[in-house]
Amino acid sequence: MKYDNIEQVAVIGTGVIGASWAAYFLARGLRVRAWDPAPGARERLRDAVDAHWPTLVRIGLTPGATRESLTFHDTLDAALEGADFVQENGPEREDLKQDLFRKMDAALVPSVVIASSSSGLLMSRVQSVCAHPARVVLGHPFNPPHLIPLVEVIGGEQTSQAAIDTAMQFYRAIGKRAIHVRKEVKGHIANRLQAALWREAIHLVDAGVASVEDIDDAIAYGPGLRWAALGPFLNLHLSGGAGGIAHLLEHLGPPIESWWADLGEPVLTDELKARITAGVEAELAGRGNARLEAQRDAVILGILASKS
Repeated sequence: MKYDNIEQVAVIGTGVIGASWAAYFLARGLRVRAWDPAPGARERLRDAVDAHWPTLVRIGLTPGATRESLTFHDTLDAALEGADFVQENGPEREDLKQDLFRKMDAALVPSVVIASSSSGLLMSRVQSVCAHPARVVLGHPFNPPHLIPLVEVIGGEQTSQAAIDTAMQFYRAIGKRAIHVRKEVKGHIANRLQAALWREAIHLVDAGVASVEDIDDAIAYGPGLRWAALGPFLNLHLSGGAGGIAHLLEHLGPPIESWWADLGEPVLTDELKARITAGVEAELAGRGNARLEAQRDAVILGILASKS
C-alpha cells in the first residue's frame, strides 16, 4: 500500500512505542524495516506485533496488510535502505538522540522525512546536528500508537513547511488524528495537559483528601467519560447551556480562577512515592498488567467505534 509515495517505513528503536508503531504501519498495508541494537530486540518485536495484531484486526486491516511485511535488520543503515519515511523511537536522551539523528541524516536521501516519537525533547536541538535539518519533525504518538489515534506534529526552528505537510498528510492518510503544534514547548500538548492533572492528583493524595483509588474513580467515572467524547473547550461550551462558552466564562470564570489559586504544588518525596505505589497496589487487588491492559483496550475500542 502506498500513501502519498510512502510505502516503506523504517522504524528505528523497537521498544514499547516502536513495536506498537511497527504493528500499526503493518496493519495499514505498509512495509516496515526495523532496527534496534538491544539484545533480543528482533524476537521481542515479533512477539509484540503478534500480541497487537488481534486488536488491529478488530479495528480493521487495510487490504493486503500482513505481518510478513516486517523485516528486522542488523544495522541502522540496512534498516534505512529504501525507506520513504522514518519513525524514530530511541531513548529519551538528547545526546543519544542527536547521535542517532546525525547517523540517519547521513544515510538517507534529503527528501525523506525523519519523525521522532520523543515525548519531551525539542526538535530544534535534535536537528541542529543534521546536515539536512529541514526534514526533521516530531511525530509524537500517544501510547499505545497502534490503538490511540493522536499524533502531535511539531517542527523545529529549521524544519521546512514541506516536511510538516508531508508528516501531517501521511499520518492522516493512515488513519491517525494528527494535530500541528505551532510552537515548541516541553511535553508538547497532550503530555502537558496530563501533567497538570497528575500534579493535582498527586497533591490530593499528599494532602490526604482522597485515596489513590478514589481519585482514579473520580476521573474514570466522571470527567474522563466526557473528555473521551469531547475536548475540554467543547465540554465547557456545553456546560454553558444556551449561552455556550461565553456564558460559562463570564459566570464561572471567577470560581474557576479561585480553584486555580488553590491547586497544589507537590514534591515527590520518597514517602509520597511510597504512598502512591501502595495505593496503586491496593487498587489493583491482584489484577496483573495484562488483564488491566486488556480491559483498557476493550474500553478504548468501544469508544473509538462509537466516535467513528
